[in-house]
Amino acid sequence: MEENRSRAFINGCPRCHHNGICDTCGRREPRGKLNSTDWLQHIAGDESTNVVEVLFKNTRIGYFDNINHLNLKIGDLVVVEGSPGYDIGRVNLTGHLVALQMKKNGIKDDRELRKVIRLASDEDLDKFEEARAKEHSTMIKARAIAEELGLSMKIGDVEYQGDGGKAIFYYIADERVDFRKLIRILAETFKVRIEMRQIGARQEAGRIGGIGPCGRPLCCATWLNHFVSVGTGAARIQDLSMNPQKLAGQCGKLKCCLNFEIDSYAEAQQELPPKDAVLETLDNQYFLFKSDILGRNLTYSTDKHLPANLVTINAKRAFEIIDLNKKGLKPETLSTEIIETEKPEFGDIIGQDSVTRFDKKNNKKKKKNNSQQPNNNQKPLESANNDSKQQKNRKQNRNRKHFVKNHSAHNNENQS
Repeated sequence: MEENRSRAFINGCPRCHHNGICDTCGRREPRGKLNSTDWLQHIAGDESTNVVEVLFKNTRIGYFDNINHLNLKIGDLVVVEGSPGYDIGRVNLTGHLVALQMKKNGIKDDRELRKVIRLASDEDLDKFEEARAKEHSTMIKARAIAEELGLSMKIGDVEYQGDGGKAIFYYIADERVDFRKLIRILAETFKVRIEMRQIGARQEAGRIGGIGPCGRPLCCATWLNHFVSVGTGAARIQDLSMNPQKLAGQCGKLKCCLNFEIDSYAEAQQELPPKDAVLETLDNQYFLFKSDILGRNLTYSTDKHLPANLVTINAKRAFEIIDLNKKGLKPETLSTEIIETEKPEFGDIIGQDSVTRFDKKNNKKKKKNNSQQPNNNQKPLESANNDSKQQKNRKQNRNRKHFVKNHSAHNNENQS
C-alpha cells in the first residue's frame, strides 16, 4: 500500500483526485508532463550533489537540498519546507541533471535552497488528501466572491499546500487587477494563508488539456512547459495563410508549434531567390506566384496578381535566369524542364461506389439476376449439346463413306 501511495498525487485522478496507481479507484493514469529522463545516470562521475527537483501541482517545480542524504528516487513523495509550514511533492529529477536544469532556469548555485525534511508518511498523505478534497469547492466559492466584487478576472484553479495552511489561487486577467480586498475576504472565509498567482492563456490551456487540430493531445498539456512568444512573422516565414482561425490554438493565441520549424524554413529560404525578382524571357515577364520552400520549387505567373500561364521551376534555374537578365540576356523559355506536379489517381479501394452495397435485399437481387443471365465467356448448355451431336454425325458420315469406298474397290477386284 505504501508503494502504491508513493506514486499518487501527480495531477489528479478524474475520479478521486489521484494519479499514477490510485488507492481509491485503482485506475492507472499517466503521470502527466514534465517527467524528465536522467540520461546521465549510467555515466560514471561524482554523485555528491544533494539537490533534487520536486514537482507539485500545475507543473510547479522547486529545487530542494537533501541535507539528510535520503535515498531518493524519481517518483518518491517527500515532505519539503514551505512558506510557511511544509509542502508535499514528487521527486522529479536527481543527480547531475538537476544542476543543468537549475542553470537553464536561471537559478544560481550559491542561492540558499529550502530543505527536504523526510519521505512522506501515511499521516502526511492523509492530511494532504483532506486539503486537496477542498480545492474544487474553494475555487467555486472564490469565483463567486470575485464576481460579487466586480473584478475582471477568472480563478482557474486552487492548490492547497501539503499541511493545508496555505492556498495558491491561479487566475487569468487581461488587465491589472486590484485584488487586495479579495485576499482579505478569502483569508477570512477559508482561514488559510492566500497567495495569488497569475497565469497566461497558454498555461490555462495546458492545465485543462484537449486535442489539437493535428489529432494529438495539446503540447502544452503533455510536454511543453516553457512558453515563448509567437509572432505573425513565424507564419510569414513559413508562407502560411494569414487566417487567424487556422493559426490560433484553443487558447486563442497563436499556436506554439509555429515556432517548431521556423529555423528550418528560415535556412531554406536563404537558398531561394528574392520574392520581388522578375524573370524576363523573350516572350513575357514572370512574377513569383507561390513557392515550395522545403522543396526548392518556385511557381511563376505572367500576371503579377492573378495566376496566369503558371510555370514551376527549381531554384537553381531561377538563379540562372536572374544572372542572364543581369547580363542583358533573355532565354527563350522560362525552363526547358518544367516541373509538373503529378496529380494522384484516386481509385475506389473498396470496389463499390454505391452506398446500397450494405443493403442485403439489393445484394440478393443482384445474385438472382446474375444466376439467370448466362455468362458471355461461356456458351449456353443447349448450344454445347447441339455442337456435340453435330460432331458425332459428321464422324459417322465419314466412316460410312470410307466403308462404301473400300467395299466397292473389293467387288471390282473379284469381278476381274
